[in-house]
Amino acid sequence: MQRQVESVTDAPHPVDAANGLSVMARHLYDLGWMPGTSGNVSVRFDQDLVLITASGLGKGRLTAADTVLVRADTGEPVRPGAARPSAETSIHLALYRAFPAVGAVVHAHPPYATALASRTARAGGALVRFSDLELIKGLGRSDVDSIDIPLFTNWRDVPRIAADVGDHFSHPVADPASALLIAHHGATAWGADLAQASDRLECLEALCQLALLVGD
Repeated sequence: MQRQVESVTDAPHPVDAANGLSVMARHLYDLGWMPGTSGNVSVRFDQDLVLITASGLGKGRLTAADTVLVRADTGEPVRPGAARPSAETSIHLALYRAFPAVGAVVHAHPPYATALASRTARAGGALVRFSDLELIKGLGRSDVDSIDIPLFTNWRDVPRIAADVGDHFSHPVADPASALLIAHHGATAWGADLAQASDRLECLEALCQLALLVGD
């Protein structure tokens, strides 16, 4: 039985948001998308603070205490002695800087998305294009027949991935995708709140599954 997931972006207190992050992480673990200690989720309170899951913890056992409040400009924990934030905090912060209206970011390792990202990267591709599929609407695009999901290199130095993400989205795009792929790694989606970000990740995974089933 899957747990109910609630939006927490507008939560009145960090404790409520931390609760929501832990519930979301366990939900994605239940789906098989955050095995072991992999994956991370975050919410933004304002332009200055981001709450993100801590590093190195099993997502199936995550609690509200396993989250870290960090500064949006540096990624440094607000409270001295706090747990170490996710190793991929810099990617979350790059997306928050690129999209001021975004309130939540979800990063996981859904199998079809990861497989398609790997296959595309091996073929030398820099994006994954989906066409003529109804689920494109699930990525927030109801007025188009196709959508391009950017694909990034999985550098060992995570801030380098974050720099690539920031550079990519710094160029004006009329209506950019609400998700990205990292080769041989996983997928990230974002939205106004945690529920929307999670929904978009689920739609991206379904699109990747369809693409692999249909083939070219």
